[in-house]
Amino acid sequence: MVTLKDIARECKVSFSTVSKALKGSPEIGLETTEFVRKKAREMGYHPNLAARTLRTNRTYDIGVIFEEKTGVGLQHEYFATVVSGIQSVAFKKGYDITFIGGNSLQNYDYHSHARARSYDGVAILSCDFSSSGIIDLIKSEIPTVTLDFALDAQHSAVLSDTAAGIEELCEYVISMGHRKIAMIHGEKTWVTDQRVEAFKKTCEKHGISIPDDYFAEVLYHDTLGCSVATKKLLSLNEPPTCIFYPDDYAALGGIYELRGMNLTPGKDISIVGYDGINLTSMMVPPLTTYEQNGKVAGQTMAEFLFALIEDSARSKPKHEFINGRLIQGGTVVKIN
Repeated sequence: MVTLKDIARECKVSFSTVSKALKGSPEIGLETTEFVRKKAREMGYHPNLAARTLRTNRTYDIGVIFEEKTGVGLQHEYFATVVSGIQSVAFKKGYDITFIGGNSLQNYDYHSHARARSYDGVAILSCDFSSSGIIDLIKSEIPTVTLDFALDAQHSAVLSDTAAGIEELCEYVISMGHRKIAMIHGEKTWVTDQRVEAFKKTCEKHGISIPDDYFAEVLYHDTLGCSVATKKLLSLNEPPTCIFYPDDYAALGGIYELRGMNLTPGKDISIVGYDGINLTSMMVPPLTTYEQNGKVAGQTMAEFLFALIEDSARSKPKHEFINGRLIQGGTVVKIN
C-alpha cells in the first residue's frame, strides 16, 4: 500500500508538502501541487478514508438537498449545472456529495437526517424554504449554504440576481414595441416573488398597466401547465403580444401550443424564457432568454460551505449575487 511517506521520498519533498499538496492547500505552489498529485496517481495512491476521518473528525461527505416537484430530477439543466459546479470544487478537496430527498417532503427532519449521516455540511439547492425541517437545519450547528434564499445575515447564501434578469428582459421586450405583455410564473417562492415584482415595476415605469388575467401560475419546469396557460392567455379578448415563461424548459410547452395554433414565435407572437439552457439555444429561432450562470453559482456555494467546514472559527457567513446575461435570441418580434 502506497503511503504519503513513499510519495514524499519519490518526489524528494517533505511529508508535510505532500499532505498539503494532496489537500489542495494554497500554501503549496501550483506547479508543486500538480507534480505531487501526478506522482501519487502514477504510484497508485489511494487515501485511507477511515484513517482520515479519525484524524480530522470529518466524514468528507456533504449533503445536497434537491426537492423537485415535477419529478424530472437532474434532467433539470440549470440545477444540473449548479451540481456540476459543487462537484468540481468538492472533488478537488477530496469530498463526496450525497443527495437528500427527491420529491417534496413536507417538514421532513433534515437536521436529524444530516446528523445521523454525519454530513460535514449541507448545500440546499431547491426545496420549500418555509418548512420547519429546512429552517431547523439552516439554524443548526451543521454548516449550510442556500441557493436563491437568504434566511438572514447569519447564514451563507448564493443568490441569482433574478430581479435584474427580469428587468433586463422586460426592458428589451418593451424596446421592441410591446405593451401587451403577459407573465406565466412559477409557484410561490422567494424567487417567484422577486420576478413578479420586478416585472410589474418595470412595466409600471414605462406606463404599462398589466391586467390580472395576464398573469398565470404553473410549476417551474412544467411544460403541460405552460401549454394550458398559453392557450388560456391567447383566448382572451385582447391577447398579449408577448408571453414570459417561468423557465426555458417550461417554455417548450408553450411553443408546442403555439405551433398547434399555427403561430410561429418571433414572427406571429413573441415569447421569452429564463435560464439560458442549451436545448432552447438550438431552436430555430433561438429562444430569447436570460442565462443564469449555474456552474459559478455551484462553485461559489461549495467554496462558502468548505470555508465554514474547514475553518469555522475565522469564516463568516456570506451572501453573493451571481450575475447572468440577456440572450436576445430571435423569439421577440419588433412591432410598431
